[in-house]
Amino acid sequence: MKGTAITLDVSRIRKLLQQVGILSSTFATLVISTLLFFIILNLASYAQSKMNQAPTSSIKGLAATVSYGFFWDMMGLEVPHLNQDTTQASVLSQRNAIGFLFRLITDVNPLDAKTLLAHEIPGLGNDSAFLLRQGQGTELAEGPQDYMPAKDIEPSEEKPSKVVEILPSTTPLKHIKPSPAPISKPVSANVAPSKKNVVLIYHSHNRESWVPELGIKDPEKAYDETKNITLVGQRLAQNLKDLGIGAVDYSTDYASQEKGYDFIYSYKYSAKTVREAFAANPAIQYVFDIHRDSQNRNITTKTIDGKAYAQVLFIIGQRNPNWELNEKFATKIHDGMDKMMPGISRGIWGKSAHDGNAEYNQSLSPNNILIEIGGPYNTIEECNRTVDLLAHVIADLYMDSEKVDGAVGAIAQK
Repeated sequence: MKGTAITLDVSRIRKLLQQVGILSSTFATLVISTLLFFIILNLASYAQSKMNQAPTSSIKGLAATVSYGFFWDMMGLEVPHLNQDTTQASVLSQRNAIGFLFRLITDVNPLDAKTLLAHEIPGLGNDSAFLLRQGQGTELAEGPQDYMPAKDIEPSEEKPSKVVEILPSTTPLKHIKPSPAPISKPVSANVAPSKKNVVLIYHSHNRESWVPELGIKDPEKAYDETKNITLVGQRLAQNLKDLGIGAVDYSTDYASQEKGYDFIYSYKYSAKTVREAFAANPAIQYVFDIHRDSQNRNITTKTIDGKAYAQVLFIIGQRNPNWELNEKFATKIHDGMDKMMPGISRGIWGKSAHDGNAEYNQSLSPNNILIEIGGPYNTIEECNRTVDLLAHVIADLYMDSEKVDGAVGAIAQK
């Protein structure tokens, strides 16, 4: 009787076991990596909540930093007919793509040395801003720049005056003809003029001024006791009054009225102004803190039909727990400005600094926003052109809200 011989290919079995081991290691690595990814994601979300920054703000900020041209070129990769213009280079060049990814991963802009040092030098990273909504026709999304006054600028001697000084406007409203689109309707149509002050205008950095107006070159010294941003606020208040909207402008000079004045505490000082204004004017509905930015002229200026306009920029402080309401209000004005004159708005930016203010008294009212008009290299005339447009947008918004409230009230009475 013959036996059956069984031959085992040891080398083949060993090779099979090796393959199984590799597959097992790969699978284990993927499982562990996925687990770690979600752990890190949850930790980041927890840390973000502790820093008073909602996750949606980061998503919106990331999406908004992608410019119109960048987004259009990305769409063109999938829809060939979108890329008809071959005369212009694609935004998706190697340099732009690498720069975008590098900034996304490291939060460092290769073209801005300040971002490289911000993580190492205390103070440079404070009040970091990110875009919430971009203006029409604004290819380059540049956020606000914050400069403190130069150290050699000392506050003037304290002078006797009331805590809140209300200054009337000395500049009459000029009849404007916006371009390219005229104002759609008279703001006072079918609505009675407001007899009470419903708009508050104030200035936390009241001495912000302009290089051309002061005849200087250093933007860090563009601060003045009389020729400053309060003149723009006064014009806005007068414009609103001429349009039938009750408005009050508080031009308090904090440097001369606050004992031991320190620029760092500007919003602490101005918060008292806002509360006092609310007490004196209970009908106030809209609140605007008017500033000027510190960016270069090419970033803060828009030339339309041969005339230079100081661009506007809206700031939302996300240390305010209800900042989404303030952003909603800012969006209405931003959209109105862009509809009237595309490109006049640089967009809406959010700030959620760890050590900066990033609240800006906006928790005192949902219709309370900070507006930057121009920068240190603009002129009063350029700011006035823009503020004339801004007054019409605010007046339109208020009148529309009054019509809605009136209609709701009439229905309720039936």
